[in-house]
Amino acid sequence: MSKKLAIIATKGTLDWAYPPFILASTASALGYDTEIFFTFYGLKLVEKNLSLKVSSLGNPGMPMPMPVPVLMQALPGMQSMMTVMMKKKMKSKGVAPLEELRDLCQEAEVRFIACQMTVDLFEFNTSDFIDGVELGGAALFFDFAGDSDICLFI
Repeated sequence: MSKKLAIIATKGTLDWAYPPFILASTASALGYDTEIFFTFYGLKLVEKNLSLKVSSLGNPGMPMPMPVPVLMQALPGMQSMMTVMMKKKMKSKGVAPLEELRDLCQEAEVRFIACQMTVDLFEFNTSDFIDGVELGGAALFFDFAGDSDICLFI
């Protein structure tokens, strides 16, 4: 019987999108049965059009080329500027694009479950989701997570 990794993905920003896909693809490559439960803002990660941005607000640990006071981070255009800077930095360091990591997870048979309650709550259009995403509630997730070796909340 193989090991299991269960991940709950709750964030919808570019910087928070990487951990679930990196961990899931790595676990799958190591032979783990892996499942990601996308809920609340994490549902943005399974949309066909990934137009995610970086948010430095509320993230004081974010390394920046120069110190930027919190008040300045709230100015119009700062989020877009920081997103461009982050994408440039990732590309220069050879970090795979998010779409590539997500595709890798699907190729490795990582199961993607979109939280039905959140879909209903925020009126997501499931036709905007990539193929292969299942709809399910917390009970479906617990069926897998209850037997998992590792369960992560991201």
